Amino acid sequence: MTLINLRNFGVTLGVPLISNLNFTVGAGDRVGIVAANGRGKSTLLNCIAGRLEPTVGDITRSRGLQVGYVEQNVPANLAAVSFYDAVLRALPEEQAESEGWRVDVTLDSLDVPQAMRERALAELSGGWQRLAMLARVWVTEPDLLLLDEPTNHLDLAKIALLEDWLNALPRDVPVLISSHDRSFLDAVCNRTLFLRQELSLAYSLPYSRARAALDEADASDERRFQKDMKTSQQLRKQAAKLNNLGINSGSDLLTVKTKQLKARAERFEDTARPGHQERSSGAIKLANRGIQARILVTLDDASVETPDGTLLFKTGKRWICQSDRIVLLGHNGAGKTRLVEMIRNAIVGQTGVAAIKATPSLTLGYSDQALSHLRPDDTPLGLITRLFELGEQRARTLLAGAGMGIDMQGRAIGRLSGGQKARLSMLVLRLTNPNFYLLDEPTNHLDIDGQEALEGELMAREASCLLVSHDRSFVGAIGNRFWLIEKRRLVEVDGPEEFFGEAGRRGEGMVGVR
Repeated sequence: MTLINLRNFGVTLGVPLISNLNFTVGAGDRVGIVAANGRGKSTLLNCIAGRLEPTVGDITRSRGLQVGYVEQNVPANLAAVSFYDAVLRALPEEQAESEGWRVDVTLDSLDVPQAMRERALAELSGGWQRLAMLARVWVTEPDLLLLDEPTNHLDLAKIALLEDWLNALPRDVPVLISSHDRSFLDAVCNRTLFLRQELSLAYSLPYSRARAALDEADASDERRFQKDMKTSQQLRKQAAKLNNLGINSGSDLLTVKTKQLKARAERFEDTARPGHQERSSGAIKLANRGIQARILVTLDDASVETPDGTLLFKTGKRWICQSDRIVLLGHNGAGKTRLVEMIRNAIVGQTGVAAIKATPSLTLGYSDQALSHLRPDDTPLGLITRLFELGEQRARTLLAGAGMGIDMQGRAIGRLSGGQKARLSMLVLRLTNPNFYLLDEPTNHLDIDGQEALEGELMAREASCLLVSHDRSFVGAIGNRFWLIEKRRLVEVDGPEEFFGEAGRRGEGMVGVR
């Protein structure tokens, strides 16, 4: 049964975002929507929800269809409201009075602790706020669920909980999910829509298998294009030879043949289409100045503590060596970010602990998950020219290559999108020319192309790094060593799979109830 039907759908917001999209959504569809940053994912969801109208084409919804759109952020009027009351207020007044039990059932299904339900939304982490917005929608019993970047701010346990919750929903409820989390898309989706400006493609496959099919289709198109262009060149060469012979001999027949060959060449050129090439969101490039030392950082049973002195864990005797790409694993609150900060302080010569020593020749490339080194009131051009000895023209060229055109270069950083800030941060890292990277959640806000570019650069540059990430695909692609915080000790493990599985088991038992 078709619930949503898009015909010749297109949206232009200053520039064309989507054109000529034909797509249907039926009962049981779990659709992953994939596109680069700023390429229309949120716009498409808003159109399906009825919040925006398409520029061209039609959207047909089945009669009486109730669409639930999960917002990314908490509305200002709910900030001081408790988790429980925020969900209760989503119900019509008469229903809230007689069927408040629906709130408890919904919160139980999302494993929301009783104490958490009484806390104001403004006091909660971004992950719990995101689940509160989901609960507000689900309690209204929608027929279709729309999720925009649902895993942002979620730790591994909450991502696993959300995966289990979605997979336990009644199978007739379709879900459309805009996400850059490749593992999440594989876990919950049975269809994938690759949103493109001119020719969007859909596959009845989860993300990874759909991506392989898409890449093959693009490669086939490119081979066909190259073959057609080669044929066109051959025809034009033959036409040129016949034209010369015709001129020398005065033969009208050769003149006609020349025109026919040129016409055939033009038909090949008119119909030939190159394989898809995504408009770049900005290149991500890194640097590695190299280092002679084999051991970069030594941890001599350092104590990692909270600011009030409570012990989180001890590191034992550990070394970070050249070419190590170490992934630091542990549940939220275990002390991952605290250890990263301690190592950073040891490298840059700030107040540190004697048990952490860095080789003096280290040059650090550091980025935290909040991108705190990017001041909101600064501008990209001002930042780059202030930090590095670059002329204005060179700085503008580098910023343009990172996806920031002239109009963005003088704009306050606080007004940039998350993806633009992430790419600006990566440009700063590159220009720092480090030989060791400390990266805390580096894939936050990066689209899939950006994630893959960062993976490729870290590998190609043979960069030494210690990183923290909840992105399972990124961790699996990058890490060659894995440190796990457990039972107040830092231990080395063979891989991340057991930790990811344990995080998933923490989310077991979550069911979707309507």
